[in-house]
Amino acid sequence: MIVRWGLDRLDEVLPGEALLVASERWPDLGIATRWTEVPSERIDDAAALARDCVVALGGGSAIDLGKAISARAEIPLVAIPTTYSGAEWTTYYGIREPSRRAIGSGGGARPHAIVYEPELTLDLPRETTVGTAMNALAHCAEALYVQGHNEAADEHALAGARLIGEWLPLVVDEPHDLEARTSVLRGACHAGQALGGSMLALAHAMAQAVGGRYGLPHGTLNGICLPPALRFNEQFAPDAVARFREAVGREVTELAALGGPTRLRDLGVPEDDLAELAAAAAGRPGNQANPRPATAPEIEELLRSVF
Repeated sequence: MIVRWGLDRLDEVLPGEALLVASERWPDLGIATRWTEVPSERIDDAAALARDCVVALGGGSAIDLGKAISARAEIPLVAIPTTYSGAEWTTYYGIREPSRRAIGSGGGARPHAIVYEPELTLDLPRETTVGTAMNALAHCAEALYVQGHNEAADEHALAGARLIGEWLPLVVDEPHDLEARTSVLRGACHAGQALGGSMLALAHAMAQAVGGRYGLPHGTLNGICLPPALRFNEQFAPDAVARFREAVGREVTELAALGGPTRLRDLGVPEDDLAELAAAAAGRPGNQANPRPATAPEIEELLRSVF
């Protein structure tokens, strides 16, 4: 993966004529052909506009759409992330309607390069700032104990956890502090590399099951689901969880609370749905890659602990 810092270096990594995938709030970057419906399930229509490559500018929804187009058109993807979600580091993606309800998923994207520009994050709202940082933090935690974890991914996970734990509260206090924003973005970059080198576990399985059902923010749900998942995994990977907690230097719930809700009820999740959500989470790949996959009744208990 080619990584560059600074939007002025975009031309260095473009492998030809590009299709820009970005909502109308973002500039056109000098790219003539553009798709502005983000998210979108109209993958074929967007892919029909593509030439040599696709450039995805925005958060996880834009980058997931860019990945879907990349896979469908079989062209390289250049990602310019404006949040801390880490979607730019994987080849798989979710497909959402404009209402953000999940309707499918896939893989086979062709990530070619990532361009990080911290100035694009300066106006990121608090809820999105904290939520996507919590998503990155969950990537760090799970990289340390997921089945198939490895030393290289561990190093990125710990580096990312340290940066996010130290700098996220400063970003919340001073949203336009470029040094703080840059440090959290570097933490998210490390988290993404950890994710790309190891993959997901239980917290993401829970967050995906809940978020996919109701169209709720994935990052916020990771902030809610990670603490009970850590408690569960302390039984089976105590050293890894301890390393993560030491690197962060703060309670995950404390960081999550900087951005908003820390209980499922506050997001409108019906209590009567928890058993069904737990069953869905139990079957997800992230849970199957956990140090010990959790059963549906165990996951229901974890969800109730944060309801």
